[in-house]
Amino acid sequence: MKSIGALQAVVTATPFDGEPSNAELDAIDREMPLILADVALLDAQIMTIGRTPTELDQRRIRRAHRRVLAARRDLTNRTTTATVSGGAA
Repeated sequence: MKSIGALQAVVTATPFDGEPSNAELDAIDREMPLILADVALLDAQIMTIGRTPTELDQRRIRRAHRRVLAARRDLTNRTTTATVSGGAA
């Protein structure tokens, strides 16, 4: 049987500081509108759990879904523009 003490150096060789890198924080900032739109859609859907959605609930869900789609489109367009903008015309 192997001792765990012998493997400890391999496991703890690279210390983890627990903080996200600057690149990860930038990615989160870029995706924040989509994250907030997703949360709003989930909130609208959660409110209708256990009951029949009213017309107002259905409108709220449709509106939140459109915001998610718009945020995804904007994020995709920004990502595509950033990668294509450096090319030759």
